Amino acid sequence: MQQFNTIIDNDILQARSFLEKGEVVGIPTETVYGLAGNALSEDAALKIFSVKNRPHFDPLIVHTFSAAEVDKYVSEVPRKARLLMQHFMPGALTLLLKKRSLVPDIITSGLDTVAIRVPNHPLTLQLLRELPFPLAAPSANPFGYISPTTALHVYDQLKGKIPYILDGGPTIVGVESTIVGFEGEDPVIYRLGGLAVEEIENITGPAQININAASNPKTPGMLKSHYAPAVPLVFDEPEVLQTLKKEEKAIGVISLNHAIQGLNGNCKQILLSPQGNLNEAAKNLFAAMRSLDTSGLDIIYAIKFPEIGLGRAINDRLKRAAVK
Repeated sequence: MQQFNTIIDNDILQARSFLEKGEVVGIPTETVYGLAGNALSEDAALKIFSVKNRPHFDPLIVHTFSAAEVDKYVSEVPRKARLLMQHFMPGALTLLLKKRSLVPDIITSGLDTVAIRVPNHPLTLQLLRELPFPLAAPSANPFGYISPTTALHVYDQLKGKIPYILDGGPTIVGVESTIVGFEGEDPVIYRLGGLAVEEIENITGPAQININAASNPKTPGMLKSHYAPAVPLVFDEPEVLQTLKKEEKAIGVISLNHAIQGLNGNCKQILLSPQGNLNEAAKNLFAAMRSLDTSGLDIIYAIKFPEIGLGRAINDRLKRAAVK
């Protein structure tokens, strides 16, 4: 793999230049930072898979700059998908739709559907408008590890592997987009994310939720083990927590707004939102996991979040991070 002197800057023209040369770069979105390359180029897609060490059976998400552009890359758009596009593009929504033939099979892992979205970040929207192609962009981290929410997170993990990171500041959502597909006209949520189920159902009516983990996924984000720190993470197992406390382990705790009592002085607790705001908690989740992962702890313990709003997406990420 080619080695680069990785640059962090906010120069859209420089990012565009690298992308037009077939390289891959880090880009900001409102959800997490992405590792972007030309979505119509098999060579660029191969670089994305190589840099991330991502298996080729895990599809990529295509990013474009407007809902109107989506029709260039998909062959069918159900009526309720149009309604979601009108309300949530740009935004933390990815639609899974029948693809046109110009989208390479490597992007969709050979499936006849493509995951596509319009990110809500001014720098990346401007970049997309200036490019003659859409961008394929999974999260800009080594496969399976915690997703990045700042340009520095990308640099720490991928420096030397990519030439450029477009710095758009910290992400404002903090977890990946929600993926919605369709069975006929009926919406199916395949990945919980930065757009709450309740918001989707307000537009479409009831939606089926199908987030079962898979070894051969239909969409991005369905793999069973994902988003994991190097330090072992335990999710919502109170009896394990009691054992860890008795053994005087150095525990890192992730919770919404309530601290655990009775921990020793080597432990570290992070409240994701002291006010109990689930949107704020989602924004802070991955940064908290990174902080605890580098704090010399024995184990990370995550308390279950309320199963409403973005609490569902937070719990989904923690479940996958805990799988060993």
